[in-house]
Amino acid sequence: QVKLAESGGGLVQAGGSLKLSCVASGLRTQSYSVGWFRQAPGKDRKFVAARGWIGDTTYYADAVKGRFTLSRDDRSNMLHLSMDSLKPEDTAVYYCALTRVQLNDYQASTIEHWGQGTQVTVSS
Repeated sequence: QVKLAESGGGLVQAGGSLKLSCVASGLRTQSYSVGWFRQAPGKDRKFVAARGWIGDTTYYADAVKGRFTLSRDDRSNMLHLSMDSLKPEDTAVYYCALTRVQLNDYQASTIEHWGQGTQVTVSS
C-alpha cells in the first residue's frame, strides 16, 4: 500500500522559513516525478514545484520562484520543500504528490499518489 506522509508545517511569521518533508512508503521515489501542491481556504489546489526522475530540472510556480527549493533524496524515499521569505499568501495546506508521468506532464490531473497534507500558516 502506497503512503505519503508530510511533516514540517506550522506557524511562522512573515519573512521566516520552514522546511517540509515527505516520506513515501510502498513505492520507490526514484521512478517518479515528485513535487508539491498547495491549497488555500476556498481556493483550488495549485502547483508549487516539481522535479522529474531524470536530471536536475525543477519547475516552480512563479509565486514561489526564488524563495522555495525542492529537493529529493531517493535513497531515503523522501522529498523536501525548503521555503524562505515566507509571505502571508503562502498560507495553505501543502501536499506532496508523485506520478510516473514525465516532468512536462506533471499536473494535478496526472498525480497518482497524494499525501494527506500539512498546514503552513504565515502571520503578518
